[in-house]
Amino acid sequence: MKKREPIANIMTDNVYSINLYQSLFEAKEIFAHKKVRHLPVTNGGGRLVGMLSLTDIMRLSFGNVFAGQDEADFAVLEMLSIEQVMRHQPRTVSPDDTIKDVAEILANEEFHALPVIEEGKLVGIVTTTDVIKYLLEQY
Repeated sequence: MKKREPIANIMTDNVYSINLYQSLFEAKEIFAHKKVRHLPVTNGGGRLVGMLSLTDIMRLSFGNVFAGQDEADFAVLEMLSIEQVMRHQPRTVSPDDTIKDVAEILANEEFHALPVIEEGKLVGIVTTTDVIKYLLEQY
């Protein structure tokens, strides 16, 4: 196993993100159609301002608790903004940070994805799944 391998080797660099001024409904659509669980939130200039997870959206819905809840879920998503729901000032990493360092952060913190920032711009995302897949390749 390479001890100093950078996360640039395992991160997703074609990352889906959402603009701060889009709606939660649009975020829910991205989660559903792109099959991702985390969306970095950017301002108009591509700077990271937060993180939104599928779990954040699911906390706002009724799930399948009762028939006809879709309208209630839609109303809640329309009532709130991404800014109100997202995690502000998320922990970030650099493409040069090691996989080991990122694994330690993910193991000790409460989140499962880290935005990768270089020169103030979002360049990727690394998740617990990326780290697990890397470890599995080592065996």
